[in-house]
Amino acid sequence: MTDLNGKTALVTGATSGIGKVSAAALATMGASVYLLCRNPDKGQEVLRSIKEEAGHERVYLIIADLAEQAQVRRAAQEFLATGEPLHILLNNAGITNASWRETVDGIEETFAVNHLGYFLLTQLLLDRLKQSAPARIVNVASDAHHFVKGMRFDDLEFRHKYKTFQVYGQSKLANLLYALELAERLEGSGVTVNSVHPGAVATGLGTQNGLLGKILPLITGVFFRSPEKGAESSIFACTSAQLEGVSGKYFYNCKEIKPKPWARDREAAQKLWQISEEMIKTEG
Repeated sequence: MTDLNGKTALVTGATSGIGKVSAAALATMGASVYLLCRNPDKGQEVLRSIKEEAGHERVYLIIADLAEQAQVRRAAQEFLATGEPLHILLNNAGITNASWRETVDGIEETFAVNHLGYFLLTQLLLDRLKQSAPARIVNVASDAHHFVKGMRFDDLEFRHKYKTFQVYGQSKLANLLYALELAERLEGSGVTVNSVHPGAVATGLGTQNGLLGKILPLITGVFFRSPEKGAESSIFACTSAQLEGVSGKYFYNCKEIKPKPWARDREAAQKLWQISEEMIKTEG
């Protein structure tokens, strides 16, 4: 087991599934872990559970909804105010919606949480990561980027024709393109960024979509891999000595794989970056 004593990690979406397993693993390895969660009650429950499992008290809670940029900014400021270094940022939180939903910022919710939440939080914490180098950023992406053939720049938020799988797939493609561009920008800084595909995992993703969303994980749990199995690549990317200095790569089952060509499109990555900057400009 990797010794993470003296290291600090921040994990988003840590109240269930892959995020919870990953956060518990990092804490058990000795890291101080900040859990960024949306639900205060679930957050407190997981906080107690991880402290007990890890055998130490250096596990902390930050409450924020990544769908709201003002809350992301507040959460980042809350962490920065601790003065702690940041060695591992695991961007794990994600949602999928059966129908169109708009955030308070006027942005389609899946794109707002799954991409802009990662983008904004990471940008706000980037200086601290650089100061703490060597440090790692890990994005939980997905082979759901196969559901699309590239970024739909002419209708990025699917305002005209909403299709759940394509909307989710594009948000996961955005994770990969963001990591690709960020890795290039961070070259030589001591901060690496990689993406992982957890596999088809039985988690709470989509449970906000009524009865079907609540039943689906129960059905698919028989066929899907467990959160423990799904978290293996996240933990590997966050901690493995093999990945020291490795950046801009994509991992599945703790092995490097190649995403689809449209997830390696540098021009699209640069364009997405510019658009993302525009979408987070307004101070919350």
